[in-house]
Amino acid sequence: MAKRKLQQYAEVNTFSNVIQPSYDLVQQGHPLRGNWAKDHFHNDHPIVLELGCGKGEYTIALAEKYPEKNFIGVDRKAARIWTGSKYALENELANVAFLRVDIRALCQLFDKDEVDEIWITFPDPQPKAPHAKRRLTHPRLLGQYSKLLKSGGVVHLKTDNLAFHEYTLQVLDEMDLELLAVTRDLYKEGSFTEVAAVQTFYEKKFLAEGLSITYLKFRM
Repeated sequence: MAKRKLQQYAEVNTFSNVIQPSYDLVQQGHPLRGNWAKDHFHNDHPIVLELGCGKGEYTIALAEKYPEKNFIGVDRKAARIWTGSKYALENELANVAFLRVDIRALCQLFDKDEVDEIWITFPDPQPKAPHAKRRLTHPRLLGQYSKLLKSGGVVHLKTDNLAFHEYTLQVLDEMDLELLAVTRDLYKEGSFTEVAAVQTFYEKKFLAEGLSITYLKFRM
């Protein structure tokens, strides 16, 4: 397994759709900051981020479904990103990119009002209280997202972890953010067909195990 990961890491380094900025470049200001659509995708289409994208299944599925938008999957692990980035290259998906970086550095990679939409799909719920700051809907991270998102920009959260879902609802209430849609069982209700149409490997696994999938959509 270790050898395979090393091979994937080496191959990812050659992929044109994977951006892996050095620490120094992040600190100095990446040249793509504020210029993702124009300089990387060579268009003026909306930018959509998937945070903690893993293998990039959701990023890929959204990109195939919405070719009029640009999608960027963000994750720290090269071996995870390899799957989605390789698929995108082989299938000539020009509206897909992957960014290998810590999510806490997003404000140094994207300019104010550069992002139209954010997806958070099945993140680590970080259930232990001392790890709360690592949760992708912690107020500190939501504050960062608000700087990147355009006026009216939205955030989506899908998770199988009801406690994390409820935690996020509490955070939204405390921050007085606008809740646009909510369900504790995405597949039980019939009004979320568009959101339910895209499923990750783990989402299918959770559904097979009889777990409910929750969904939130809110405006920063």
